[in-house]
Amino acid sequence: MLPVLDLEEAASEHLLMHYTRNGAFGPGRKPVVVLERGEGPYVFDTHGQRYFDALSALFCSQLGYSYGEEMAASAASQMAKLPFATTWGFAHPAAVELAEKLSTLSPPGLDHVFFTSGGSESVESAWKLCRLYHAATGGEGRTKAIARRIAYHGSTLGALALTGVDGYKAPFGPPAIHVRHVSPTNRFRLAEEPRFAEAVDDDAAFARALLEEIEEVVLEEGPETIAMFIAEPVQNAGGCFVPPEGYWPGLRELADRYGFLVVADEVITAYGRLGEWFGSTRVGAQPDLITTAKGLTSAYAPMGAVFASDRVVAPLYEDPKRNLLHGLTFAGHPLCASIAVKNLEIFERDRIFENVRDLEGHLESRLRELLALPIVGDVRGAGFFWAVELVGDEQNRRLDAAEREQLLRGFLPGRLMQAGMIARPDDRGDAVVQVAPPLISSAAQLDEMVAGLEASLLEAAELMDLGTSARSAN
Repeated sequence: MLPVLDLEEAASEHLLMHYTRNGAFGPGRKPVVVLERGEGPYVFDTHGQRYFDALSALFCSQLGYSYGEEMAASAASQMAKLPFATTWGFAHPAAVELAEKLSTLSPPGLDHVFFTSGGSESVESAWKLCRLYHAATGGEGRTKAIARRIAYHGSTLGALALTGVDGYKAPFGPPAIHVRHVSPTNRFRLAEEPRFAEAVDDDAAFARALLEEIEEVVLEEGPETIAMFIAEPVQNAGGCFVPPEGYWPGLRELADRYGFLVVADEVITAYGRLGEWFGSTRVGAQPDLITTAKGLTSAYAPMGAVFASDRVVAPLYEDPKRNLLHGLTFAGHPLCASIAVKNLEIFERDRIFENVRDLEGHLESRLRELLALPIVGDVRGAGFFWAVELVGDEQNRRLDAAEREQLLRGFLPGRLMQAGMIARPDDRGDAVVQVAPPLISSAAQLDEMVAGLEASLLEAAELMDLGTSARSAN
């Protein structure tokens, strides 16, 4: 391996880091943090500095970093037997075993599995499955989708069209799919909008107002043109928006009435992030398709999967001459599939989801203590998936562009790492810091995470001239 300084220099010169200001690194600028090993919920850089991975490596590392030997043994066994085979007209034991296992864990009726290599591919695949379904059932004109504002669904062109973050799309021209975006389930900020202000404190009223907006869009576009509605059970971008009770059942009713399909994007929320195999189960959703990735292998290998209902895949089986016009070379890779099977086994054997359910209340109560800080306006989330929204005063003023630049990109990333943790300052919607610790984390480790976050936010409040006193509302 290259010496530490050579690694940092080589990274800045040759490695294009994703969603990163690459020009901020290099000689005379910031050094690249090079992570070289992990242990439990911690990662270590090449200087030996330890960080609590409070983001689970972008919501992926459900098991943390101490299961490598088990995963390697599964991978080595598979590599010795069959290092590679496609699922293009063939099957292999690892993919079959994984698909069968997943079919027993998925919500009822969603027992057909299409493998991918990651989240964006899963979303693209769901869109194409929707189109194939409609084309086979007389809905050729259903070429449009509905998604939610601020929501992130991926970076490939189809998934990017579904994404509700305008800044991510602007450089790439017209979207590949005609998409209308509706309101997220953001109680905190929708309380400021006349349409929702009187509804946000009542689940039934809030769900009804959100669903009425969706129905208006369906009718404006023409019900016969809508192919699908896509949403995360708990929305990530913008900061962990939890839906009101009744929202997802209401989506099901709208979809059945107007003939479009419902897609639950569970690239983040599946495989224990909310304490269940699927977030859909927790929020009462009944989707036609579910997209997953990340936690399927706990990031020990790249893999994703789309779950489709009997109804969606029926046309593919009824006509022996109908071709599934979609495929991915490495999807269902034997190596990845064998690691995924081991990952699912470990989830059950080591009672990983039980740990999330046991500690969710503790984590929530500790994070809600941060509401006393003058810079914190809201804390929201579920399971091991939370966001803290940052504000400019006791009236919850939104931070302006200059403040977000100073705080989220200038101060907080380094200060959080100084506190020994990796979290996510983000402003794809309003300014938030997201935390999503590995599902193996103990109460003491969660306390450590909250303490580091609190210390960092106290200094952030001083930086923004908000002082350190508690908010008067608390």
